[in-house]
Amino acid sequence: MRVDDADGVRTVTFDRPEAKNAFTADVARELSAALEELTPEAFDAAVITGDGDAFSAGGDIQAMAERDETAREAYERVRGTLGRVAEAILTAPVPVVARVNGDAVGAGTSVVAACDFAYATRDARFGASFVNVGLVPDAGATVTLPRLVGLRAAKELAFTGKLVSAERAAELDLVNEAVAAAELDATVDETVETLAAQPTETLALAKEAIHANLGRSWADGLEREAHAQTLAYDTDAHEEGVAAFLEKRRPEFE
Repeated sequence: MRVDDADGVRTVTFDRPEAKNAFTADVARELSAALEELTPEAFDAAVITGDGDAFSAGGDIQAMAERDETAREAYERVRGTLGRVAEAILTAPVPVVARVNGDAVGAGTSVVAACDFAYATRDARFGASFVNVGLVPDAGATVTLPRLVGLRAAKELAFTGKLVSAERAAELDLVNEAVAAAELDATVDETVETLAAQPTETLALAKEAIHANLGRSWADGLEREAHAQTLAYDTDAHEEGVAAFLEKRRPEFE
């Protein structure tokens, strides 16, 4: 992985173009660590992308072929690598944007599904192709895909392993938008700039509450929502937002 910080944005790039940016345990650990370092005081957003012509081809098949481990070792590896990636994205205290510059397959699709925003080039393809090598979706896909694309579509992706176009991914809400390759940077930059203008602490509270309420009953969800809002009321961002509204000016969030 390559990590670049500029203007409050951390860009994390899959840096194995010769292998279509395939995942290894080390790649997963490096991606997780880069996201776990994010704080709303230092960053406004994070972007995940790939070098070369692919976002990520998913798991490294050669590494799978050479693997020799017990069931317990396999569990600890999966939970401590791919599971850690999903957790790092879902719990990051700043918005995480996937800049999908090419095919995102297997764990690549899982990473996209975990991100808060995703934009892809029109020639990118997506697929939960784990079944093609006798595996179940990982890196959080069994959690995120049904919530994004719906139960039936998630099963179709997971059970068939077929690839879908970026346009179809957009129809399924797996990505926010499919754009021409020449427009990808501008589209991502526009979103990041919009996010950077918002109060990062408030976005963190909203993200945590939305994710926490996915599996809750409406009654429990309202309790969690009220808790998040109580915290938000006591922030400088709220004070500035109210003052700006009353003074008929744009808010200046830190």
